[in-house]
Amino acid sequence: MKSFAAALAGTLLASVANAVPAHKQTAPFLTLIGNQTWVIGNGVWNMTQGPKYGVELYYKNRDCVGDAWGHYVSYNGAANDLAWTSAKIVKKGKHKGVPFIDAMFTADEGDMHWVIFEGQHGAYQYFVNHNLPDLGEFRTLWRLDNVTFPNGRTVSKDGVLPPLSDYVDANKVFDETWSAPDGKGYLTKYDWSSWIRTQDYYGVYGAEVGSWYINPGKDYYNGNHAKQELMVHRESKTGDAVQLNMIHGTHFAAESPDAFPDGKMWGPWLWYLNDGSKSDAKARAKKEFAAWPYPWLDDEAYHARGKVSGRLMLSDGRPAAKAAVFLGDNKPTKTTLGMGSTYYYTTYADDKGNFEFPDVRAAAYGLQAWSNGAPIADVSTSFLRNDVSVAKGQTTKLGALAWSLSNRTRLFQVGDFDHYSYGFLHGGAPYENGLVASCPADLVYRIGRSKPADWCFGQTHRGNWTIEFSVPEATAAAAAAPRAPNLIVSLAGYSAGANSTVWANGHRIGNMTSGSPQLKNDPSVYRSATAAGEWRLLEFPFDAALLREGINTVTFQLTGNTTWRGFMWDSIILEW
Repeated sequence: MKSFAAALAGTLLASVANAVPAHKQTAPFLTLIGNQTWVIGNGVWNMTQGPKYGVELYYKNRDCVGDAWGHYVSYNGAANDLAWTSAKIVKKGKHKGVPFIDAMFTADEGDMHWVIFEGQHGAYQYFVNHNLPDLGEFRTLWRLDNVTFPNGRTVSKDGVLPPLSDYVDANKVFDETWSAPDGKGYLTKYDWSSWIRTQDYYGVYGAEVGSWYINPGKDYYNGNHAKQELMVHRESKTGDAVQLNMIHGTHFAAESPDAFPDGKMWGPWLWYLNDGSKSDAKARAKKEFAAWPYPWLDDEAYHARGKVSGRLMLSDGRPAAKAAVFLGDNKPTKTTLGMGSTYYYTTYADDKGNFEFPDVRAAAYGLQAWSNGAPIADVSTSFLRNDVSVAKGQTTKLGALAWSLSNRTRLFQVGDFDHYSYGFLHGGAPYENGLVASCPADLVYRIGRSKPADWCFGQTHRGNWTIEFSVPEATAAAAAAPRAPNLIVSLAGYSAGANSTVWANGHRIGNMTSGSPQLKNDPSVYRSATAAGEWRLLEFPFDAALLREGINTVTFQLTGNTTWRGFMWDSIILEW
């Protein structure tokens, strides 16, 4: 993998390292040592950067890359690795008396910046777009020595990464997924996925060295509160320990191709090195979150920020307590999970429906909100307000915002309406490939007797899942009903390859068909997710005459299936 130039750089690096020994000279530097080969660092650490790959990383007197691929920036998976044509220091400065440099590496698509402070263990990084194509995946990453970094940590999981030996004779099932060597369960990198918006620090570590990403400002990420991404894993072909920075990701989304304006900035985030201590990384993350937005960054648009505040009130008089609130594209044409061209902000309302977004980049936004479960788990409608203008140094006070509810009578509801599978059997369980296969082929849920945990989080087997419910005096109610009954099906995720027919008392009232506009594939169900993928809302109005006094049924008959593909449930509601 390493080029001749990179190998030469390795030879020259020894002299550079000797010239800048740790604890004697800590000034940050960028040094050209060959054709398209540079060394950057500060004496605490240094890295040899070749035309594409950062091939050697010296820290604590050891090369932390070894035979791995090192550091690089790529888009559309591994199809396009950025090639650096030049590098230079674009700024030298001091922050709180500490010298730093901003070293910029230029590619046709844009500029990758390394902001290196004197004595710093690691560096801040950010990327500025100039010519990226429309794309779904854009990332920076480290592929590091598998002996030095045997463990991985995210906000969801912490433990030993599977060793390369586990993959050698394993049977590959599909998509970076293998049968486990002991025949029990599976090996898959997707078990190491986690939530983007709640991430504090993550990375790979061992007994002597830890390499971490700390992303305090998350406004450059695509997606909403439910955005989840692959973060660390074991590379199955080489054994590299992978620390993945998916700054625009699609691993669990249905559609996320975006066009980026010239100047779109991802970051800065901190790439942090230490002795492998998680408590130290946690403490450093706390400092970074408190320091964001970073005052040392020389970028006018980055610092042009204001605030947005308001109060969400439901039309029945209740505050929209704990609601998920999202600030994104103005006059949106995409789902909130699918947005990603510019900058995005997430928060939750308090018990009185109040919310605030601090440090929002100046622009016009669309404000959206939806139920995040109790105490408004019955709310199936969403809120949208366009043309929310944010100006530098100003607070946009939206005041009380009226959120309209359905005026129908509810006959039943299965599960909280919160865009997640929480509350159902296995809903929100740790990431685990194939867990959905443990859900039954046939299931009967009785309103008033069954509890949410009797309904499983996902349906992928051919069979019938039936809801039994009672309708008192159905004939009189039907005659008086101004509108037809409406079945609301809220899906926390859907992986294409499964078809379902929806029945009311044995009469077909609709279909949920793979590949339809509302059911495009998101990979959540077959990529170990148990809580969410791309949220969908489907409605099936039907003739009131189909209902009868006494026991009635709604059935979801899965008629066509593919292994580990199908429906992840959020909530099912029948309204009169």
